[in-house]
Amino acid sequence: MKLDLILCDADIITLEAGRPRATSVGVLGGRIAGFDEELEGCTAEREVSLGGATVVPGFIDAHCHTTWWGLGLGAVELEQARGLEELYALLEAEVRRLDALPGGAPDSWVNGTGFNHKHHGGAFPDIRRLDEITGDRPLYLRHVSGHLSITNSATLRLAGVFEPGFADPTGGAVLRGADGYPTGVVEESAQQLIQNLLLPYPVEGIVEALDAATTRYAAEGITSFTEAGIGGGWIGHSPVEVQAYLTAKRAGKLHARAQLMPALDSLRPIEANAADMHGTGSGRGLDLGAVAGFGDEWVSLGPVKVFMDGSLLGATAAVTEDYCGHQHNTGYLLDSPEAYRERVDAAYRAGWPIALHAIGDAAIDLATEIIVGCQERYGRNHLPNRIEHFGIARPDQLAPVAAAGIAVAPQAAFIGPLGDQFAALVGPEREGWLYRGRSLVDAGILVAGSSDLPVADNIVLRAMQSWVDRRTEQGKILGGAAEGLTAEEALRTYTDWAARATGTADQKGTLRRGKLADFAVLTGSPLDAPDISHLEVLATIVGGEFSYDRLGARTGAGPAVGSAAGPDAGRTASPAPESLFAPEPGAAVVR
Repeated sequence: MKLDLILCDADIITLEAGRPRATSVGVLGGRIAGFDEELEGCTAEREVSLGGATVVPGFIDAHCHTTWWGLGLGAVELEQARGLEELYALLEAEVRRLDALPGGAPDSWVNGTGFNHKHHGGAFPDIRRLDEITGDRPLYLRHVSGHLSITNSATLRLAGVFEPGFADPTGGAVLRGADGYPTGVVEESAQQLIQNLLLPYPVEGIVEALDAATTRYAAEGITSFTEAGIGGGWIGHSPVEVQAYLTAKRAGKLHARAQLMPALDSLRPIEANAADMHGTGSGRGLDLGAVAGFGDEWVSLGPVKVFMDGSLLGATAAVTEDYCGHQHNTGYLLDSPEAYRERVDAAYRAGWPIALHAIGDAAIDLATEIIVGCQERYGRNHLPNRIEHFGIARPDQLAPVAAAGIAVAPQAAFIGPLGDQFAALVGPEREGWLYRGRSLVDAGILVAGSSDLPVADNIVLRAMQSWVDRRTEQGKILGGAAEGLTAEEALRTYTDWAARATGTADQKGTLRRGKLADFAVLTGSPLDAPDISHLEVLATIVGGEFSYDRLGARTGAGPAVGSAAGPDAGRTASPAPESLFAPEPGAAVVR
């Protein structure tokens, strides 16, 4: 038999009990055709010798914001600023750039992303200084949490904030100073006031954002991702966002498989036969009855995304005890419990699994109650119901979540860059509740690895090491060493367990004959590396095709395995062209 591809001379970690390791794998029609002795007598269009490199299942980022990140790649990167004067200087330079465009581009926005107040002594930009810099240009600066933005008076004026009778929207606020004037900080759902000035983004723009973002995903070994909110609310970018993904796939600009979570706000009341929707005949859904699972192996619908509370960094996540340093502040739900119960129930009985964003323990209480109630009334869904983030979880909350079969998607990627801020906000008595690891696994909860990009980066190997050591930037072991996972468990969060949590375990997550041929090729094994984050991604393969290649496998020439310069080669930037890698003795061999 002639196959499409054979990878040989490899250390293949399958995560399958029946055949945990192999040295060669064959691919036919985008799927795994067999391993080792099963390939005897087979030839292939391409045979790539990996020189002992490690092959693992392609990584799955179970919760990220791809379009948001892709669109932000052209914005001013605010994370680099240390002190507000540096931030102001970056914005001044951007205004000068826009002024130099033909005609001065007066309608062009000043966009920035990645602001974190920790780099500015906890301070936020002064709106009056922003007004001086930007004048009448609209301004949109995204906080790293995604749950608040910073803008100027010109933008607030366009949004109607200065109109008589203006009131904050439900679930958000335009913050004001002691004098009653807006500070420029816009929280939670109030961000939609700014987004509405930009929406809807054109399909062509979203396609280009997807191309840029998923090219970088491939450099991290990511072969699949779940987009956590499309089509509505302040997280969506267009009411025809699915069309953008399909267009990107047809144009060869989608470099990883996409599962799309419609935002709850994108659903509408629907009516059907009285016998449907569990005998109610009504619910909330999409036209024609499309539900989770609709699509193909490249673009499909996932659970409905529901925002229930805010962020930990912004101290808006709903908790049962005050945040440290924030007297009488326990965050807030973005709508009333009754509204959530009614709207989620309507989506669930229409056939939608649900993914509830709940960071604070008070929000987790409500999320668990809602999911358990829906499951008791209507049964479990064909995809797992999920709680996104599960950021501040009390010990008593674990058993009910496990018993209900609820999957959780916390972010180990937060621990390094944000863990110290989190710990300061909750204090030592609650620190052990933060972004749990071991206690979730021991309770029997399905844990899906995710980045929440762009809140944190999506360097999967770094996140896996964070699952193991839980070390923050300042050296704190968040929640204690006992919360650490084993290296194999860390790998499974981004492969096997993420596939189960996204309802795709029959297709991906482990390597078995008949499953999708999605692989990440690494410089070494994450199961025994002293530091997983020091490993490098050499290649990423989706359906038997290279989406990222530092081996030279697509051209037949490349470096010896492990010869790339430095542990961060290729990360968070476009992959280096293959021509940069000269042929060397011992390079990957293509026959």
